[in-house]
Amino acid sequence: MGYHSGKSVNLILGALLCTALCAISAISNAGNVILIIGDGMDDHQVTIARNYLVGSRGKLTLDQLPLRSTAQVLSVDDKNPDRPIYVADSANSATSMASGVATSVGRIGTSAGDDRDLVNIIELARKKGIKTGIVTTASITDATPSAFYAHVSLRDCENPEMMVEVETYFGTIIDCSQDLKSNAGLGSISEQLVDSGVDVALGGGAKHFIPLGEGSDQTVLQLAEKTGYQVVTTALELATKGSGKLLGLFSPSTMPVMWRGEGGRAAEKPVPSLLNSLHWTLGSVTYPEPMDCEDNPEYIGMPSLALMSETALSRLTADDDTFFLMIESASIDKQSHQRKACGSIGELQQLDETLGVALAFAESHPGTLILVTADHGQAAQLVAERTLFSDIPMPVYSPGHVARINTLEGEVMAVNYATNDFIIEEHTGVNVPLLSNAVGQGLVPAMVTQPEIFNIIKSHLLKQKQSDPINRI
Repeated sequence: MGYHSGKSVNLILGALLCTALCAISAISNAGNVILIIGDGMDDHQVTIARNYLVGSRGKLTLDQLPLRSTAQVLSVDDKNPDRPIYVADSANSATSMASGVATSVGRIGTSAGDDRDLVNIIELARKKGIKTGIVTTASITDATPSAFYAHVSLRDCENPEMMVEVETYFGTIIDCSQDLKSNAGLGSISEQLVDSGVDVALGGGAKHFIPLGEGSDQTVLQLAEKTGYQVVTTALELATKGSGKLLGLFSPSTMPVMWRGEGGRAAEKPVPSLLNSLHWTLGSVTYPEPMDCEDNPEYIGMPSLALMSETALSRLTADDDTFFLMIESASIDKQSHQRKACGSIGELQQLDETLGVALAFAESHPGTLILVTADHGQAAQLVAERTLFSDIPMPVYSPGHVARINTLEGEVMAVNYATNDFIIEEHTGVNVPLLSNAVGQGLVPAMVTQPEIFNIIKSHLLKQKQSDPINRI
């Protein structure tokens, strides 16, 4: 339980990098922006993680940020952009933050209705000579990171082989043929990453760089190396000092999470007795047994989110450059889809440790704006272990799936998943947190919409007024 011991390699490597970072003289890079996104990190997820990691009276690093706001997630209908859709996905919510325009589910950097490319913050930054970086525990071609550098009509079009007639999990055929380079488009997401000029890109997704580039006899990875990227694939390679553009691919797809439920357990359904099955007021209901969180053996050898972020900061500031860095802790969301509370908790711990790295960096680099937020809400509710009706002589229990987790406080924490009764849980439409360090004073109001986060970033990074018009390509 609590903070596990399977991170010694990451800690050693991180210490080496920290030494280098801390040696950088204190300078005022007034435009620096570090945006940290916890995918699916609503207040339920934060509370569950806090209870497990530091106890109900403890404080996460997140809790110590001085500015606390709320972001409203906006989504629109693809055929009628004036019609609101109340629950977003990572693609359109990340596009809101990256480009300042609310779009429809599944779109990456493109507008609903007319399918126009939207100018993103990385494109604006690069025009000003500002360095840029992407760090994620997902594939670097996944929805959230790709929204900051790519433009495709559908998030599934991650490599050249996935552009035409690709089946999703549910049998739907996707088609991004209009985005092919041969059709005057920008190509698949992995190709666009190579073409984007992003200075640092670290995460999973190696499989999306294996196919040949469209119309090329070279793989996307070879094309990346040809354009000047140093490619690393292990934590040890990542810690090697260097300069210039860096591409890190540490897993075929999403990187493994740090923790799992013991034996790989996920939330389970309470089991009613035969008598209760006949009538809801009768018989009894058996809850799943409590579980501990344990180290995930698949995580061994993976670079932590903190280590990847330290490396990115080192590269981006090698010449005292101003920069924009987006960091995503992706599997708060992905593990919640699978009803795996321990995986989500461990991923939120990674975000919290990474925030510590960002805050340490900001201390020696005055004027660095740190924003922490989520792209959308997710399934997972903290529910009563003992219900209000426990003394009534009839079974009363929460619907859906339940994970009962042993905590450091010697209690059992019940986490409920009940957005549907199908194989995966769904997002929710709740507002999400928006937190900032003191540099955000006067920039971050008490409540914003997600497109306004783009304006906050632009205002600080480019020294443009938040009211300046949003351009489209």
